[in-house]
Formats: sequence, structure tokens, C-alpha cells
Amino acid sequence: MIRRTAAIGLAALALLAGCADTRGIRSSAQLTEPAALGLDAESPTIAPAQDWWTALGDAQLDRLVAEALARNPGLQVAAARVAKARAAEQVAAAALQPQVNGALDLNRQAFSGNYIYPAPLGGSTQNLGNLQINGGWELDFFGRHAGAIRAAVGQLRAAEAEADAARVLLATNVVRGYVQWARLAGQRALAERALAQRQQMVALVRDRVQAGLDTQLEVRQNETVRADSRTQIAAFDQQIEASRNALAALLGQPRLADDVQAPSLSALRPLAVPSELHADWLARRADIVAARWRVEAARGEVDVARAQFYPNINLAAFAGFQSLGFGNLLKGDSFQWGVGPAIRLPIFEAGRLRAGLAARSADVDAAIETYNATVIDAMREAADQSQAVRATARQQAEQARALQAAEGAYDIARQRYQAGLGNYLQVLTAETAVLAQRRQQADLAAQAFISQAGVAQAMGGGWQPTPDLPSNH
Repeated sequence: MIRRTAAIGLAALALLAGCADTRGIRSSAQLTEPAALGLDAESPTIAPAQDWWTALGDAQLDRLVAEALARNPGLQVAAARVAKARAAEQVAAAALQPQVNGALDLNRQAFSGNYIYPAPLGGSTQNLGNLQINGGWELDFFGRHAGAIRAAVGQLRAAEAEADAARVLLATNVVRGYVQWARLAGQRALAERALAQRQQMVALVRDRVQAGLDTQLEVRQNETVRADSRTQIAAFDQQIEASRNALAALLGQPRLADDVQAPSLSALRPLAVPSELHADWLARRADIVAARWRVEAARGEVDVARAQFYPNINLAAFAGFQSLGFGNLLKGDSFQWGVGPAIRLPIFEAGRLRAGLAARSADVDAAIETYNATVIDAMREAADQSQAVRATARQQAEQARALQAAEGAYDIARQRYQAGLGNYLQVLTAETAVLAQRRQQADLAAQAFISQAGVAQAMGGGWQPTPDLPSNH
């Protein structure tokens, strides 16, 4: 009897399901293919190592990066998002399995004497007991739960990739902050030397005034320059402290430990950076992969919305004891059971389901275009950083020649002074040019390291993709 009833019900609902109308509702956006971006699919990208910053050769920097990756609060937030997404995926997966629960109800109830219950039940007060196990299994014939799982897995994988992208960005920012601190420390040392030089020049000009060779105008001019040098040192001190505080924040600390010493640009080794992008690069950028998983999640939501148009079929069963009077609850003749299908199908919902499907399809379009924009922005970033590395290298080559010329002039001035052919003021003036070139040298060296770190980040930062990436379809 139950089989015949279920068969008749399924046949009727199958006929009604033909009325489900999803025509004209679909995503229209297209994922950008590697070939359209000019990426070579043949040769793999030479990716940086996972710990690419260690190539700089600074053990203190390595320790700071490791501490940041372990303690940064932002990464802890990202980890919490991953845990939440993983729990949501487990909830979605559980919906595919049978569900069983138990219930125990003990009530004392007064029955109306003027209702459907005849005497002696009507007009009496009785104890009611119900001890029951209920089971249900929603059969996923039309893919609603499968779509929910697809969406949940996509959200989980996206959250994991975004957490990895945050790690790559954090490591890069620590390197940038460390290099900036090294630049400021080097500039401060040069400012100290410039101040010492200005003090010598003030003393020398004063001697020349006493000898009648200069006037007080020259004294005041050199004192002004000396005061400017002191101002620069104070400014560098403030910037160095701010740089230390920024690094401490990246490490999740209020301040850096006292044993963290100021770094030196000359102690850092340049990074070898790749210059070409290939098709596999799309899977080496965690942010791009996260955006791709968001597309997959949105498509899963479309599957869920489309399944709403079709029957919802449940198998339900119960078994337990029910009685009047608590003392009769566990007696054999109080046992009861039931089993059967429950089928639900939307017949008229005033366009609600079509609107929901249209909204989910629009979400897919938005996710795809977000992915495309992420790819384009990542390519721009990689191109900009690679160009910055090359441009900085050219500037460093020209600046090295300028520094060599300034040092040559300084040597000549010293030799002339030692031979009695020139005065010490000329030596100090030549040294000023050398100090100016060394300041520029420090700026360019820092810029080179920061650009190299930017290329490493743009190339994926050494992130390794998981093997279950979705395809671009």
C-alpha cells in the first residue's frame, strides 16, 4: 500500500515538476582564460620559494617574519574565518545523511468535557506520556544539498586561500618595513657625518673671519646649515621610531624587543626575481585562487536556488511509546510506530523562486567579474614591480658612476690640501657631494629591495596551490 501510494505521488509530482520554469535565467559573464591574457601555457612560471625572504641573508629578519606569521592578530582573524567556513561545510554535508532524534514528553492535561473527547476522558485530568525516536532522510534527487555542499566547499577553499594571501602580504610588509628601517638608519648615520662636517666648517669659517678672510655672513650661513642638519637627525629619529612601531604592530606587539638591532642595507643580499608570467601563475596567486573559489561557491548557490523549483522528498519514521498515565508508558501495548514519505512541491509562489534564482545568477556574474578584475590587477602589479626593479637597477648604475666621480673629486681635494695647494674648506665641500651621493645610494638600495620583495609577492610569494582547484568552466 505504501509503495503504491509513493509511486502515485512521485508520478503526480513529476508531472507538476514540469511546470518549474527556469528559462532565461543564467549567468552571462565569462571567466578570463590565460590565452586571452597573453600568458604562455607551455613554460611554467619560476616561482619564488615559500621562505623567499631568507635569501636576503639576515637572520634577524627571518626571526621577525616567523614571529609575525605566528602572532599577527590579522592572521588569527583569518584563521577564525577558515574555521567558521569549515564548520559551515560540515553542516552542509550533514544534510545529506539521515537525521535521528529522540523526544520525551510528560504532561498533565485537563480535557474539556465539551469537546471531541467523550467521557470518561472528557472532563478528566490525565497524565500523558510520549517517548519516541524520530528519523528523517531528505533525498537529494534534484541537487539542493549537493549545491549547498558545493557552495560551502567553495567558501571554505576561498577562506583558506585568503588566509594564505594574508600570510604572503604580511611577510612582504615585514620585509618592506625592515628595509625602510635600514634605509632610515643609514640616512641617520650620514646625517650625523654631515653634522660633524658642518661643525668643522663653522669652526673653519670662524678662523677665517678672525684672519680677515671671511665675514660674519659666511658664519651665519654655515650655522644655519648646521642647524638644518640637527633638524634632519631629529626627523630621522622620529621616523625610525615610527618604523619600529610599525614593525612591532605587524608582529602583534606594542613595541619591538630591545635586542632587535637596527639593520644595515649593506648586509642584505639582493633577491633574484623572475621576469615572465605563464599560465600556471594564475594558480600561484592565493588571492586569484580565492576569487576563483568564490565563483564556485556562487555556482553552488545557483544549484540550490534551481533545486527549489522541484519536489522536496523526505522519508520519515518514528517509533516509541505513548500512553495515558505515566505508569503505562513502557508497557508493550503502548508501543507505536510509523513510516512514510513526505513530498513538498511549490505550485504558486508569485515569482519568488525565479527572483531568487535570478539573484543567485547575478551573484555568479559578480563573482566572475571580481575574479577577472583580480587577475588584471595582479598582472598590473607584477608588471609594475618588474618595471620598478629594472628602472631602479638602471638608476643604481648611473648613481654608482656619480658616486665614483664625487669620491674621486674628494680624493683630489684631500691630496691638494695635504700638498698645501688647497684649503680644508675645499675638502669639506667635496665631502658634501660625496655624502649627498651616498644618501641617494641608500635610497636607491632600499627602493631596489622593496621592488624585489614586491615582485616576489606579485609572483605568489611562494604560495603552493592545492590540487583540487576548479577549472575555468
